[in-house]
Formats: sequence, C-alpha cells, structure tokens
Amino acid sequence: MDVTFTIGHKEYTVQAQDGEERLLRRAAGLLNEEAEKIVEQAGRMPEPRLLLLAGLMLADRLSSMEDRALAAERDINRAKSAGGTASDVLDSVSELADRAEALADKAEQRKPSET
Repeated sequence: MDVTFTIGHKEYTVQAQDGEERLLRRAAGLLNEEAEKIVEQAGRMPEPRLLLLAGLMLADRLSSMEDRALAAERDINRAKSAGGTASDVLDSVSELADRAEALADKAEQRKPSET
C-alpha cells in the first residue's frame, strides 16, 4: 500500500506492508516535527540537510531515552545485588514503569495528529 506524508513541506510517497501504515505515518510525523522546528529556527534549507538534521535530533532524543532506561536497569540490578527485598525490586520496577509512561506521554504530546 502506498503511504503519503509530508516532511518539511515536501510530500513523499512510499510503499508499506499491510499493517505498517500507522507506524510509518507515526515515524514520518516525528521526523516532520523535528524538521518543522529546524525550519522555524533556521529557515528553509536544502532537503538533504533538513532531513539529516531532523534525523540527528531524533537520534539524540532516542539516545537520551536509552540512557534513562539503562540507568533504571542499573538501579534495579543494584537493588537486587544489595540484597533488596522483593518489595524493593517491585518499587524499582514500578518507578521504571512510571518513567516509561511519562516518556510515552511526552512523546504522544509532541506527536502531530495522525491523518
């Protein structure tokens, strides 16, 4: 199925496997959000440069989220190795879940409306 979306005021059409259309639109929406921020700050620029900068901004955000997940994992492992009780481990897991939910909420708030 062909999926059409816009990134940085340019329309793209790509093929998607059945069932992947929503994921593709969501990813394109995130990329477009970053591209719009760049255009707001720096004005129009060549398409390859805009896509590169938007991709780098998303990669930076992903890296930050991975760092947070690793820190939470270390906290859980530290609680386990320190002889933490099952309650301590559950508290750490609950805190990790809260962090993940907060990140998901933040990502949903930034996500442009799907068409």
